[in-house]
Amino acid sequence: MQTKPITKYTTLLSLYLAQSIPMSFFSTVMPVIMRTENFSLTSIGLIQLIKLPWIIKFLWAPLVDKTATDLKQYKNWILFSELFYALVIFSIAFLNIETHFTTIIVFMLIAFTASATQDIATDAFAILILKEKERGFGNSMQSAGTFLGTLTGSGVLLIIYHYFGWSFLLGGLALFVLLALIPLYFYKTKEHSKPKAAKVITMKDIYFFFTQEGIGKRLILLVFFYSGIIGILTMIKPWLVDLGFNIKEIGLISGIYGAAAGALMAFAAGFIIKSIGKKNALRLVAFLGVVSGIYFVWLSSFVPNLTQLLPAILLLWGTYGMASVIIYTISMDIVRDGREGTDFTIQIAITHLSSLLIAVGSGKVAQSIGYSGLFKIELLMAILVLIFASFLYKPSLKNQ
Repeated sequence: MQTKPITKYTTLLSLYLAQSIPMSFFSTVMPVIMRTENFSLTSIGLIQLIKLPWIIKFLWAPLVDKTATDLKQYKNWILFSELFYALVIFSIAFLNIETHFTTIIVFMLIAFTASATQDIATDAFAILILKEKERGFGNSMQSAGTFLGTLTGSGVLLIIYHYFGWSFLLGGLALFVLLALIPLYFYKTKEHSKPKAAKVITMKDIYFFFTQEGIGKRLILLVFFYSGIIGILTMIKPWLVDLGFNIKEIGLISGIYGAAAGALMAFAAGFIIKSIGKKNALRLVAFLGVVSGIYFVWLSSFVPNLTQLLPAILLLWGTYGMASVIIYTISMDIVRDGREGTDFTIQIAITHLSSLLIAVGSGKVAQSIGYSGLFKIELLMAILVLIFASFLYKPSLKNQ
């Protein structure tokens, strides 16, 4: 008896939620908590380094594939990775952020490594259980899980923290990770088997990706496309703290309303690309990045109220949601036959790495020259992206 599609979709959604909600909490809520505890903006920027395991996870992905010869073993990788993930999160609940900050960062890095390992196994699991006609909606579960995770992790959990505190929240988060594994635990794996690989991908194939004719422009586009908005996104919650908003208000403003705007515009981006084409959609997002930058530079020239802030935050998150979809879409066009996964992962890893560097640097910049100075630099980067995006974008490489 074959597994029903709805069972596959709910299982995948629960797995992506299990990884994304704690990740969103650590990467977006922690800066708010740190700022309320009077940590420097430089330290808050450095917290983004906990995302590093997700950038370098390709280094141990072959180990997961090598040791998983069938779907049941991928399932075991997911279960054990998430159990360890939950254990580390639960351990952090007993630490004090003021007195055990370094220990917490180390534990968070370990937690993110476990989460990245789960993601490797989950992606392979999804490929094996989904039929060709099911993959479109199956992939949407990943996006849905990510945005719902952001909304919950950076919005709802921030409000819970406001009322119940650090230990209660982290304990509950660990429990949620365990509960999210229930659909997978009961998932039947006997009907699926892992296909034999036609050819083993080696490190040389990664090198050859960077030697393709015309790849240089695409790499520059990937590195800088998010540069006009990531710095603002990273520092927006500490800025709200310094403006006098409390944790509950910040959770609503940025975590819930902002993430909802990102989800809405990510969904709309698919229709926009279909209507006006990828190149024009790229230009539109770059233009919205400039508008967002102008808006935030203006807001930083005085003390804004909620009515003035909310449209800017919705615009920023909406721009980010659209940008993510467009980058994923155009990255699928620049892949070699038989190496689609490798080439796509390389391109997304480049955007993650550049975003991480900008996020880390934004804290140092804001600490040195203030939020207004940071927003002006971000605006300049957004203008450069708008000017050069069309020139850098090519729908395909010459040798493809």
